[in-house]
Amino acid sequence: MKNSKSHFTLGLVLACAAVTLSLTVCAQAQTFSYFANFNAGADGVASVMQATDGNFYMGGFPGAYGHRGAILKLTPSGEFSILYSFCAQRGCPDGSYPFTPILGSDGNFYGTTQEGGSHYEGGTVFKMTLAGELTTLYTFCTTKECPDGASPEGILQASDGNLYGMAGGGGIGSQGTIFRVSATGEFTKLHDFCSAANCADGYNQFSPPIQGNDGNLYGATYAGGSHSAGLLYKLTLAGEYRIIYDFCSLSNCADGGGPNAIVQDADGNFFGTTQGGGNLGYGTVFELTSTNQYIVLANFDFVHGTPLGKLTLASDGNLYGNTQGGENAGTVFEVTPKGEVTFLNIFSTCALDSGWYPLGLLFQGTNGTLYGTTAFGNSVGDCNPYGAGYGTIYSVSGPTPLVETAPVAGPVGQSVIILGNNLTGSTGVTFNGVAAKFTVESDSYIKATVPAGAATGVVSVVTPSGTLKSNPQFVVSE
Repeated sequence: MKNSKSHFTLGLVLACAAVTLSLTVCAQAQTFSYFANFNAGADGVASVMQATDGNFYMGGFPGAYGHRGAILKLTPSGEFSILYSFCAQRGCPDGSYPFTPILGSDGNFYGTTQEGGSHYEGGTVFKMTLAGELTTLYTFCTTKECPDGASPEGILQASDGNLYGMAGGGGIGSQGTIFRVSATGEFTKLHDFCSAANCADGYNQFSPPIQGNDGNLYGATYAGGSHSAGLLYKLTLAGEYRIIYDFCSLSNCADGGGPNAIVQDADGNFFGTTQGGGNLGYGTVFELTSTNQYIVLANFDFVHGTPLGKLTLASDGNLYGNTQGGENAGTVFEVTPKGEVTFLNIFSTCALDSGWYPLGLLFQGTNGTLYGTTAFGNSVGDCNPYGAGYGTIYSVSGPTPLVETAPVAGPVGQSVIILGNNLTGSTGVTFNGVAAKFTVESDSYIKATVPAGAATGVVSVVTPSGTLKSNPQFVVSE
């Protein structure tokens, strides 16, 4: 095991102070700025996504029917509207408390609600058009004991076209499940968490799994495992479950404990954060290499707080995330694959222009800009957290423009949506160098077919202004 790399030192803090007295920026290439205010129909948002129309969408609260949630639309100019409000009928058969959906290969949204549904408030899996027409694909808790799971927390679309996700509760061990739902609503349970003695297989999942370069699913549990500090797992699409790393394997949990989620780079290396442990006790950024070597890239401290949520691997090859707690009101940070850390912003309470207490995941738009959200603050509030507005969306510019595919994996012959900017007049699309058939549907998206002979790699689009490359790479499955 390589030595841990800790860059959260006094020297780094003082170096940042020399750049700017406000400690808000410590980088030349990236620029942190305020993007938009949330309003009374748009608080509680933890992540953002982009659709074929070029607009941003997210799950938020309260919506039109009490504090039951809505899918929100945000234009690139910062104008909010509600696309769909949940709990439109008594008993909330359409679900309530939605997570931010994903974009499916057919151009529709797919997502989950944590509660509601036609059974025991177990939540739902839904499909929604960009016009806001909702179809419930599956409702959890088919019986009161919820053997299929309850409270699903997000999904992904895998290379086989099915939706995969995790439920935070229910199942045999009452600690959640991993499930599959087909496009027609056929449900399959793949794994019950806490089904092993002493919950050695883990429990408490904060994010759905990802599909790895090899076609299998990978994810993290915050708790359970051999040392009761969480683990990383691998799951085949057929449901074979295996633990690939147990946290707190080192003395004093020097490797970290309580992982949030993971991402994977083109070389097969996994990256993630933990909420505890490490040399300084406030969590870590870690890497699990393709050869199963575990490396601590950074240790967090009390000053900067604890990392929260999933890292974003941006088109510049660097990792971006945020923290909460500590002496400040959270931070936005950048970590290189070598473990070099830069604070792009340090929030302060009552910073009504940029907000404070960042949430969840930073999302990279096709313009290259990263977008994140805060829980409190904005220009209509004050310093009382209960009257400080509904939070903000902030942006971090610097990484280059890109294209993004939906889905991110599929076989030869798969129809793929390619999102981008200024795509009108594009003259070529390649999958890892192999030319593909395509049609330019609008200035913001292309439809392409995975060509015969293509292999896992970057999707490139030749536009009138230059060639754009995909992030992440597209995985060509069998």
